[in-house]
Amino acid sequence: MTIAITIISSLLFLIVGLVVGSLIFKSSTEKKLAAARGTAELIVEDAKKEAETTKKEALLEAKEENHRLRTEIENELRGRRTETQKAENRLLQREENLDRKDTSLSKREATLERKEESISKRQQQIEEKESKLAEMIQAEQTELERISALSKEEAKSIILNQVEDELTHDTAIMVKESENRAKEESDKKAKNILSLAIQRCAADHVAETTVSVVTLPNDEMKGRIIGREGRNIRTLETLTGIDLIIDDTPEAVILSGFDPIRREIARIALEKLVQDGRIHPARIEEMVDKARKEVDEHIREVGEQATFEVGIHSIHPDLIKILGRLRYRTSYGQNVLNHSLEVSKLA
Repeated sequence: MTIAITIISSLLFLIVGLVVGSLIFKSSTEKKLAAARGTAELIVEDAKKEAETTKKEALLEAKEENHRLRTEIENELRGRRTETQKAENRLLQREENLDRKDTSLSKREATLERKEESISKRQQQIEEKESKLAEMIQAEQTELERISALSKEEAKSIILNQVEDELTHDTAIMVKESENRAKEESDKKAKNILSLAIQRCAADHVAETTVSVVTLPNDEMKGRIIGREGRNIRTLETLTGIDLIIDDTPEAVILSGFDPIRREIARIALEKLVQDGRIHPARIEEMVDKARKEVDEHIREVGEQATFEVGIHSIHPDLIKILGRLRYRTSYGQNVLNHSLEVSKLA
């Protein structure tokens, strides 16, 4: 009996254990499934967020690329339109020149035709006068021989003297008319030559300003130009005598000063410093010195070229430098050197 109870109890405990274990396993499995579902949902949510972020970034990059391409295309089209406009202007100018030449040739042809007609008329008039003179001479000769007892030779001498006086008077009138026509023609030719000289010597003149702009590779270069506590910019301004204006203008530095030669020295020095990348007071002083020598050499070359163009030689070197410095001077918006060369060519 005891054994049976024990067996039954054992079976009951075994069944209960199996049921409890089954319940525990089921609960654990459900928890794991729930955790797996949560993890999967988080992964899916993260993937969606990442995909959305990637999508937004791709759209933003595409918009930026589209804007960049559009800007490049607009700039290229603007440049092409400018070049096209310039080409059209040149063609129009050539057409105007050709029209003026055609008009001038037509006028010359008309003038020549009028001259030919005038010459033909004058020749006809002269022939008529000669015929009349011959008739008059014959009549006077006959009359003189009839009235007086003069010989033929004496009568001929008298008639020739009279004819000579008449011809002298007519010749004086013709010479005066020819002189007047020659004067009119010379005035026209002088005006034409002067207009052609002005057209040949005409050049584009742009008024010089008091500022120059130096392009930078990036805006970070502005800080390097300023330097620690502004030492670099102060050094450059002190050595060149030019004010450096660093503002919000992107990738650009403005050089301000009334002396165009100093401003050119500052521009060359700053461009060399930006290209070199090493910007400090000692390097600035070195670059300014090189730029000054380069500008002096350019002034000398410009002066020599100017003397060569006008055909003047054996000029003192100091005068050549003064002449070259005129390249950087303006008067009423016109470059002084170019104006001087034009005046010399017209003279």
